Amino acid sequence: MQHISEIYINGRFVQPHGTEVMELINPSDRTVIGAVRLADEEDARQAIAAAKAAYKSWSRSSKQERAGYLQAMHDAIQRRAPELVEVMIREYGGSRRSCSATVARSANSFLQAIGLLESFDFVRQAGTARVTMEPLGVVGLITPWNANYGFICSKLSTALVAGSTAVIKPSELSAMQTHLLTQCLHEAGLPPGVFNIVTGRGDTVGAEITRHPDIAKISFTGSTAVGKQIARGAVDTMKRVTLELGGKSPNILLDDADLATAIPQAVTAAYFNNGQACLAATRLIVPEQRLEDVKVLVKQAVAAMKVGHPGDDDTMLGPLVTQKQYERVQSYIRLGIEEGAELLTGGEGHPEGLAQGYFVRPTVFVNVTNDMRIAREEIFGPVLSILTYRTEEEAIEIANDTVYGLHGYVSGRDLERANRVASRIVAGRVFINGLYDEPRAPFGGFKQSGIGREFGPYGLEAYVEPKAVIGYDGAIHENFRR
Repeated sequence: MQHISEIYINGRFVQPHGTEVMELINPSDRTVIGAVRLADEEDARQAIAAAKAAYKSWSRSSKQERAGYLQAMHDAIQRRAPELVEVMIREYGGSRRSCSATVARSANSFLQAIGLLESFDFVRQAGTARVTMEPLGVVGLITPWNANYGFICSKLSTALVAGSTAVIKPSELSAMQTHLLTQCLHEAGLPPGVFNIVTGRGDTVGAEITRHPDIAKISFTGSTAVGKQIARGAVDTMKRVTLELGGKSPNILLDDADLATAIPQAVTAAYFNNGQACLAATRLIVPEQRLEDVKVLVKQAVAAMKVGHPGDDDTMLGPLVTQKQYERVQSYIRLGIEEGAELLTGGEGHPEGLAQGYFVRPTVFVNVTNDMRIAREEIFGPVLSILTYRTEEEAIEIANDTVYGLHGYVSGRDLERANRVASRIVAGRVFINGLYDEPRAPFGGFKQSGIGREFGPYGLEAYVEPKAVIGYDGAIHENFRR
């Protein structure tokens, strides 16, 4: 059993001021595998003070200096990649293939940041004015439990490229993962205070970051409800915010779609990361005349997905993260039945032989209408709703009839038509005929799926503020041209 009693402030591992201790549970078998001593408001204030002090020199560092540190962070993660994967499997319950991909993506965040640093124009001309893209100051990075490494690394790398310093509040449910990742990042040797990692609850550490006047910006990934709280609190000190929130993503199968390919992709898009993904395609919108074929193929695709111990190479679905999350998903499965949807496969309870952990039977409902709660609310588990349409226009209307707008999917043989439909889906990203990973493209949502964008130059723009100087000789910031 691992006891974690350190947080990371000003380049050192220190004991928290906070005294609350929380148990860490292995979601595969419900055994206690660790305990973490949580930080509190005083710890957050110390971390903010360290980041504020470090900002003075970090904000004036050169591209070359920043690139060197980013490379060192990448290398440190790569050296311990197998260990990072194993800890994520044990603490989070993600499948081996999913956790391996997350660790690789996390390390690569720093390489992508180097490329962004080299290509981004920090000094621009606007008529007679010289415009410099200035770092904001200390940023608060608040990250969730469903891809802990990835969110910390992508947000931190962007902040460092911009010239900001950071205070990171990861989810307390990911304490073992965070502790190991912090050790890796410490090995990179950044100046003290440039990044600080304070594991604590949202109502203590997160609340302090939200209200503290020395935090210039917050980047938050999590639920829409919490995002709204952060936005309300941030306005008191006019903090900039990037909020990547919930989703209820539509997946439109056009009537010319190749179902043999599109249906397995649709099931994967709904269930990846154990269904605990904000961009999961949980509303499958299919032509009414093809529903019976869809039902047969969906049942086959779900039956082919192995649910089991996440450490096994062939497991595709592991457990949910906590008992609370398990109970939440069970309640939605009951609700779907009560609302009158037809249960095609799955249902309440555990898969056979997996009652010891937070495993859920992968579930599919058909004859779902868009006014049902299972079609409108984010479930965050392996539950797929199938809706039908008669015309292309109706399919688009169903897709957009949601408070969310994070992601969308379209499948069809006629690419011109598929692109036309994709252009009408109100979402920050739309995938056509597949699942993709493009970290240079902006990620974020319309409507209640958030504010702003992450990744690439679009994400970096949210970490800088344009400053116009007229009658300027160009001497300052010339290090960013080299």
